[in-house]
Amino acid sequence: MNRTSIGIVEPHQVSLTLPPEGFVLESGRTLPEVVVQYEQYGEPNERRDNIILVLHAFSGDAHAAGFQSAQETRAGWWDDMIGPGKAFDTDRFCVLCSNVLGGCQGTTGPGSTNPATGTPYGLDFPVVTIGDMVEVQRRLMEELDITRLYAVAGGSMGGMQALEWTVRFPDVVERAIVLASTSRLNSQGIAFNAVGRNAIMSDPQWNDGNYYGGPPPAQGLAVARMVGHITYLSSESMRQKFGRRFQSGRPGGLAFDDQFEVESYLAYQGEKFVDRFDANSYIYLTKAMDYYDLAESWGGMAPAMERVRSALLVLSYSSDWLFPTEQSKEVVYALARAGKDVSFNEIQSPYGHDSFLLEASLQSELITAFLTGKKR
Repeated sequence: MNRTSIGIVEPHQVSLTLPPEGFVLESGRTLPEVVVQYEQYGEPNERRDNIILVLHAFSGDAHAAGFQSAQETRAGWWDDMIGPGKAFDTDRFCVLCSNVLGGCQGTTGPGSTNPATGTPYGLDFPVVTIGDMVEVQRRLMEELDITRLYAVAGGSMGGMQALEWTVRFPDVVERAIVLASTSRLNSQGIAFNAVGRNAIMSDPQWNDGNYYGGPPPAQGLAVARMVGHITYLSSESMRQKFGRRFQSGRPGGLAFDDQFEVESYLAYQGEKFVDRFDANSYIYLTKAMDYYDLAESWGGMAPAMERVRSALLVLSYSSDWLFPTEQSKEVVYALARAGKDVSFNEIQSPYGHDSFLLEASLQSELITAFLTGKKR
């Protein structure tokens, strides 16, 4: 399989065409304008029926593949999966990925300017939901003259969006790929999100979300990322990667500084995250995940699944304890009971929740077969 990168890509921004009342959110509040940032890999065919929408996870963004400049050294977050000859084959498909509503990488979010005040929204930005994100994506498709999607695909929070697409717009999506995800977070997932939000809100620089123009709550956001990153790994992957190793051999004395390799790694991940992510977006997006409950939104799991017309591929990962296999099976069983076209596979991987980002070779064969095969 050809594993070359797609090369240099250019981000695009679109201001959505909205009615006079603006974009109405599930909360009942409105946004007067919505800008969406997206990237495109590959080209639509003449019939425009080869388009795949990739949906990013909580800490992701629209930059899913390729490089945004010749100087960039790190490719997009799913570069191993998107490109010529890869699972999402850009010789065959046109792949799109947009930053979600509430994000901080070009799409309208709490760091965007509020037209009513001329200053960043901060916590004046309305609470958003997974459904709101999908509605924005649907409007983006309309702006791009796309009436039908060959597939939607996403992991984690992206998988929630993929599920929502199949229920909310059943006549638009032909196939859906849901990786390491769930139809609703369990209490453990909600608890970890709460710890992250409290770390941010406890930072002296948070200032009730009004930190724009001044120092951000960097320490709180870094701690939130450290906690979150632990949940993305597994005990086995941490043992393999770090064990109980010290950074530079056994230290000469006892101290409170970061001496173990795992401590240094988490500190690095926290610092790196602060450079690219907005603390308020962390709060908004984790809350959107907490609130998501597919069954509650559609009057029960059975009525929700009855709406589905897409073929679905659901993948879980054996060491993922944040979104465990049992949660994926709940979705699969509900779809099967409704007589829907659903395939399931649990991939054996030691990498925890991050497996869907790392196990390109194991999942590519399954995804390629699903995308190129016939629906039942």
